[in-house]
Amino acid sequence: MAGPSFKFGQHVLQASCVFFKSRLSIGFVNRKPVVPGHVLVSPLRVVERFGELSSEEVADLFMATQTISGVVEKHFKGTSLTVAIQDGPEAGQTVKHVHVHILPRRSDDFPQNDDVYEALDKHDKEMGEDARWRTEEEMAEEASVLAKYFNCQIDGEPPSLGLQFR
Repeated sequence: MAGPSFKFGQHVLQASCVFFKSRLSIGFVNRKPVVPGHVLVSPLRVVERFGELSSEEVADLFMATQTISGVVEKHFKGTSLTVAIQDGPEAGQTVKHVHVHILPRRSDDFPQNDDVYEALDKHDKEMGEDARWRTEEEMAEEASVLAKYFNCQIDGEPPSLGLQFR
């Protein structure tokens, strides 16, 4: 999907990876998901810490998170969700842009349920053969499938300025 790119902290996020856009937030696939369906939701404005968001951005971010999480849980056949924000470097934040992790969960997806937090802390820091990052093509394919749930068009302007519902 050609189109605009988005700033994500110190990175540039290609529009092809975005599957959801509201007036103030975007939902996009993860370059290195901890579990299948691990996606991210971020404000459009680059803000490093959660406390720096305006109340309007917080409301939009969490409405987007709630909307996306229900779709992701169903699409990836999860039975629960982990929803997390790593707010600051000591909390594990590596991208200097507020973002919410949404992870669809299943019974026994980790040996101990809370192991998900260690995996989340390490997932984008690991190097070596087991640390494969997804290609732009792989990410675009997943984003394209998820975008259909939201009637989301990222090529050019979004269809409306509000949350993108199907």
